Amino acid sequence: MNFLSLFVLIPLLMLGGLYLAKSIKAIRGVMVAGSTALMILSVVLTFLYLGERQAGATAEMLFRADTVWYAPLHIAYSVGVDGISVAMLLLSAVIVFTGTFASWKLQPLTKEYFLWFTLLSMGVFGFFISIDLFTMFMFYEIALIPMYLLIGVWGSGRKEYAAMKLTLMLMGGSAFLLIGILGIFFGAGGTTMNILEIAQLHNIPFAQQCIWFPLTFLGFGVLGALFPFHTWSPDGHASAPTAVSMLHAGVLMKLGGYGCFRIAMYLMPEAANELGWIFLILTGISVVYGAFSACVQTDLKYINAYSSVSHCGLVLFAILMMNQTAATGAVLQMLSHGLMTALFFALIGMIYGRTHTRDVRELNGLMKVMPFLSVCYVIAGLANLGLPGLSGFVAEMTIFVGSFQNFDVFHRTLTIIACSSIVITAVYILRLVGKILYGTCTNKHHLALTDATWDERFAVICLIICVAGLGMAPFWVSHMIGESVLPVVSHLIP
Repeated sequence: MNFLSLFVLIPLLMLGGLYLAKSIKAIRGVMVAGSTALMILSVVLTFLYLGERQAGATAEMLFRADTVWYAPLHIAYSVGVDGISVAMLLLSAVIVFTGTFASWKLQPLTKEYFLWFTLLSMGVFGFFISIDLFTMFMFYEIALIPMYLLIGVWGSGRKEYAAMKLTLMLMGGSAFLLIGILGIFFGAGGTTMNILEIAQLHNIPFAQQCIWFPLTFLGFGVLGALFPFHTWSPDGHASAPTAVSMLHAGVLMKLGGYGCFRIAMYLMPEAANELGWIFLILTGISVVYGAFSACVQTDLKYINAYSSVSHCGLVLFAILMMNQTAATGAVLQMLSHGLMTALFFALIGMIYGRTHTRDVRELNGLMKVMPFLSVCYVIAGLANLGLPGLSGFVAEMTIFVGSFQNFDVFHRTLTIIACSSIVITAVYILRLVGKILYGTCTNKHHLALTDATWDERFAVICLIICVAGLGMAPFWVSHMIGESVLPVVSHLIP
């Protein structure tokens, strides 16, 4: 069996273990064992990949495996990884691992919750290792479907509305995506669905590229919170339970940026050069609009949700700049935002679980009541606004430096406009931290609150270590990513 298939097999085994589990203790044991195995597997894969590259491996994708599923349509179970895939798998494993502890005391229907949570995780892992269009789309759908139940059953607030809105909009994006994938397949001659082989053939007519590129980019862009199709995101995040928000914003939204880069840009470079400016304007709007929208929110989850729209907009913005530095920054931003937003949503869930409110106007003086959670919230906020030494600074600086390498007035003007989001982010983060953490605690009920428990501390500390580690030692990650974005970017240079 191929080594990469373990990323799908382990969640399958976890599903079986959860089905057989008869007690809360057994359910937690299955989740901890499975998420720990995925974490170890992703770390081992990272070292194996780096070792192969240092040994001189030149293949674009390593650890390849191909098994025919349906010969008439050339559908195969094709897997392989490059530096981008390895980074995304590592991120996914961290979020699943910490999300397990963030859901440690979830009630009711604990078994059913973790079953859907694990199925969502399996879809994410399968997506990142796939290099076959159909297989990738299949795992993409597996990752999306559980969101409806995870929000609709275990969510809060307007959970039914949020779950339905999210599902309808993402399924609409999937419809565009399916049409785009079939167009790519038949446009390339209808002989293979392997992404690498289609890229090597490079025979999709330009006229067809101009049809399938917008559909494919839009299909993935909906999940990446592309303006104006981002409206599902704030409602979905606000209503989702803590660990689902962590996995959704931290990993699931990254499927959008990854798919735009790996499929839309890579397989249809001429159309990307011709039509990319349209989506560049839309992503620029996402960056600034998301930051401004976060400024006027009063719900902690909505603030972070609109912040995610802005930061995910930066990912698509950098991808469309079509150079190696900006593309490397896009992947670093996916990593950084995944860790930061997971940390934010974990902390918001812990604060809400104690105060029973997410309204900024009702929260103040929490630093005196729950100092550990408050300090961690400050760290998350500083990472979000791009403080040097944390992951946000590395990612955003790489994006803006790479974007400014385009010497024409159009790209540089959009880059300057996008840079304004840094100032806007600093404004709402610092205001938020000052309002809810400092000052006098005026709510007498909040004075009796307790700080984080051991499982919450463990999850939060793991995420902070990753945020700080990426911020202080980014070079091995950026080098690994930079080598992998080069084949894609070389296709995009006219």
